[in-house]
Amino acid sequence: MKYLLLPLLLLLTSCNSGSGHHDNTVKAQWITKAFETLTSENYPNLKAISWWHENWENEDGTHTLLRLDSSHAAVLAYQEAINNPLFTTTPHFHKNKLIAGEGIYHAAFPDFGGEEENVTKTAIAHFEALTQKKIVWAYFSNNWMHGIRFPKEAVSRINDLGKIPFIRMMPRSQFEEYVPEPTFTLQHIIEGTFDADLMQWANDAKAFGSPLLVEFGTEMNGEWFNWNAVYNGKENGGLLFQNAYRHIIDLFRAVGVKNITWFFHVNAYSYPQTSWNTIQKYYPGDDYIDWLGVSIYGSLETTEPYQEFQEILDDVYPDLVALSPSKPIGVLEFSITEY
Repeated sequence: MKYLLLPLLLLLTSCNSGSGHHDNTVKAQWITKAFETLTSENYPNLKAISWWHENWENEDGTHTLLRLDSSHAAVLAYQEAINNPLFTTTPHFHKNKLIAGEGIYHAAFPDFGGEEENVTKTAIAHFEALTQKKIVWAYFSNNWMHGIRFPKEAVSRINDLGKIPFIRMMPRSQFEEYVPEPTFTLQHIIEGTFDADLMQWANDAKAFGSPLLVEFGTEMNGEWFNWNAVYNGKENGGLLFQNAYRHIIDLFRAVGVKNITWFFHVNAYSYPQTSWNTIQKYYPGDDYIDWLGVSIYGSLETTEPYQEFQEILDDVYPDLVALSPSKPIGVLEFSITEY
């Protein structure tokens, strides 16, 4: 574990903090202030949070340090904040679907590897030991580059630990970002090209029986993913996404799958910032979606402009509520790099 301590002067100038906190690192302070925001009662629809616990190397050789154990100060800040009883570890269900509880569910992507799919019980146990708090769900990717297949072994490992499997259904034939998709296009999904595989996925999920959380096309308003409108006709791309997601859910309904809670997961900011790339353009509708979700990241690299969690949440929360005033909202990914 490498502790990266920041000089006090840089800390004060970078954070623009008026809160009086004197954390040893920017990341620790960002975490503390994020949890102050979450417990403020100003966001009544916010019912879940999920930390993104992973590091990676950037193309220029620098490292993005999102794991909580990037510094001792970050770990302590998280442990102290998550200890608040508002953050709950017991899920509630209605007709086999996850519903909002009285508090805010605590969950995580507990570092399942670079392709986000190497699900292990050890990783889950380590994250819970690190935070001294149980998680409600474990979040991972179901990449189609290996074929459209229900991830039975992964969900079984998570379920065996008493957690809910949360599956990111990722329609990509390659892991590279910022490129169009040659195979699993939104149009091909709508046309039924992959119906046989998707129906098998649905039947396997139904046979699994236990509750599952599923999202299709994570952060669709971000141009890093091929299901973004920039690769799907731009002005018509949002409608294509809607129809592809609806098509999948309709297939699942046709085979009688009733143990899936469906999420619509956006990035806090849309890239590119154009009229055809707003989150409203992508929403399949209340008849299809059970929960809304959002990714809220502080700086991923230390050269990026610093933003508080609250500033980002305040920018996106009204748009999410406007999509559907009655749907619970989850911060499905949040983190910041170590400074």
